[in-house]
Amino acid sequence: MPTIGLDSVQVAPQAVDISGWLLLDKDIQLELEGAVQNMYNFKFDKANKQFRSLRRRYPQHPMAYFLLGMSTWWKIMPNSVTDTRYDKTFLAYMDTAQTKAEALYKADAHNYEACFFLAGAYGQEARLHAERHDWRKATVASRRSLNYLQKSQEANGLSSEFLLGQGLFNYYADWISDEHPWLRPVLFFFPKGNRERGLAQLRKVSQTAFYTGNEAKVYLIDIMSGEREKQSAAACELARQLSAQFPDNAYFQLRYARLAFELGRLEESEVACRSVLNKYASGQVGYEAYSCRPAAYILGYLMQHKYHDLAQAKDYYQRCAVYSEQVGMTKRGYYIFAQSRLASLAVREQDVPAAHRYYRLIVEQADTGEQEYKEARAWLRAHRQ
Repeated sequence: MPTIGLDSVQVAPQAVDISGWLLLDKDIQLELEGAVQNMYNFKFDKANKQFRSLRRRYPQHPMAYFLLGMSTWWKIMPNSVTDTRYDKTFLAYMDTAQTKAEALYKADAHNYEACFFLAGAYGQEARLHAERHDWRKATVASRRSLNYLQKSQEANGLSSEFLLGQGLFNYYADWISDEHPWLRPVLFFFPKGNRERGLAQLRKVSQTAFYTGNEAKVYLIDIMSGEREKQSAAACELARQLSAQFPDNAYFQLRYARLAFELGRLEESEVACRSVLNKYASGQVGYEAYSCRPAAYILGYLMQHKYHDLAQAKDYYQRCAVYSEQVGMTKRGYYIFAQSRLASLAVREQDVPAAHRYYRLIVEQADTGEQEYKEARAWLRAHRQ
């Protein structure tokens, strides 16, 4: 396999026959604009109605199946760690998109639109398998995605839609093998990445692409808020924009709430967290117990330290614990943090039985290396019953 840069080859639009390419069809974009907006705003029924209409008119094209798969992916996103209800549906849509795109590619090896959908569908499949810790399937899907990504690079000059996968590869390639060793045999055959070029490509996609623009923004939020870039303020602003544009998207709203909290923008975080809990209480699509854990914890912290309302603080910490128990997330994270806060409040109020109860839960659930475990163990030893 030739080791050429993933952004080094560009084909002038007139050199490629794009007839039949729905991805670049402006009329299709105009038709689907509302559907794409509805998908990201968690109005899945409305979005899918339009995607299915596209499928009826173009049954042999991969685009409708890919969009239906992405709609399913966004049902998974807010609760991706624990919620497997939509996995089979998602994989079925991506498998069909792959089959349809493979047929187009076999008919025309210069059909870079087909390569785009193959790279995207296999990439999303790999992402889900990695989320589920099925490294063998993730590796196979990643290899296939990267193969088609390399082929689709020749369409860079046609549309920024083609740059999402290449931007991600360029940014992550030089260190992802350390983070995900299972990908090393895949990446061995590919060129080294370029962090700055990858960032530039992702920013271009986020600003200009119709279908992949919001996906690029999601990745940029993760990148900007990470230890590598340390640009949490930029990530928070991007999350704020997405939360404002798509106010019913639980993932965007919670991401914004957490980043604002980390940056000390407490009023913004409080508004977002209250919105998450209110929408969960009203049964709104996408708002479930998994997303409520951090929202309840943040509100508990604010009640304790900003408003000095200990009764409400305890209520929110207890709600955080209950949400965590509902989704089976009691071994780490917000459940342990909430129990630790409840224990310290019990000690402050000289409620020794309650403190014992909370600290015992921490010792039973937390990792022995965590600070909360060590504090709980020390207190229990000093206050034996």
